[in-house]
Amino acid sequence: MVSAAAEGRVPETSGTETSVPLRVGSDDPHGGRWTTLCGDGREWLWRRPGTGRDEVRPGDPFVDAGGLEECLPTVRGLPDHGDVWSRPWRTTGVGIATIERPDFTLTRRLTDRSGVVVADYRLQADPGYRFVWAAHALLDLSPAARLDAPAGTPTRLYPEAAVLLSPGQWPAGSPWLSAPWPAPAGLPLDRLGPDDGTAVGAVLLDCPSVRVIDGTDRLTLHLECHDQPRSTALWRNLRGWPSNGPYRSIGVEPMLGRAFDVAEAGPDDAAEVPPNGEVTWRLTLAAHRSSGGHPR
Repeated sequence: MVSAAAEGRVPETSGTETSVPLRVGSDDPHGGRWTTLCGDGREWLWRRPGTGRDEVRPGDPFVDAGGLEECLPTVRGLPDHGDVWSRPWRTTGVGIATIERPDFTLTRRLTDRSGVVVADYRLQADPGYRFVWAAHALLDLSPAARLDAPAGTPTRLYPEAAVLLSPGQWPAGSPWLSAPWPAPAGLPLDRLGPDDGTAVGAVLLDCPSVRVIDGTDRLTLHLECHDQPRSTALWRNLRGWPSNGPYRSIGVEPMLGRAFDVAEAGPDDAAEVPPNGEVTWRLTLAAHRSSGGHPR
């Protein structure tokens, strides 16, 4: 049987789960950052106070303040975490914001009226423009949380994982190591805690739907886009980064593309603007709560 996630659909819920209406909020003047994703007493987005995020200017190093940051046209690479998180977006309607750059214009529409959060995007650029986009969502999760994705999903580990592997296991000179989910190269990445002093980045290739399970709460993230590569990036920082003051942060990041850095992306690893000069996509987030227990 092919899973719903493998077919690109949001997994169906069981009869023991009830829908939890979500509400979303964003800070358009400060990079379009999502500042809240909450429902029935639970805030899903992690926050790191005292970062000076509101004073960021274009060209500044990335500030890890939490929430959900829009990363475009790259995640790693230059500019760090892309060129739109550090710039003001222009609010053009209810839930609608736009940012214009020399190479592209990005418009996003956020809605939550049905209790399911829907983010609709439109990117306009010259045909052939290549990019990576990620919804860099840092989630507030307990040490018991896990990430549910189809078993066997090809997964790219990034070089910070090399120190966790056996000597000689990392391919010399390679930007990544590919192995199947949920334990690529023997690392159980589906487990999102407890903190163990490690930090690992990975990309689940061609995986447009995942579910985060934390106690009785579930958050499903699903990405729709025609004729573009869809993946899910994972940043599992269990107090392993940075070296001069590590903290815990868990990023589950729906993405267009199959690599963190657009400069390292192969022919099939980045999104590309078609001849009509436009790419549209939709990100959907839905929450559920299982019966027989209490949220964390």
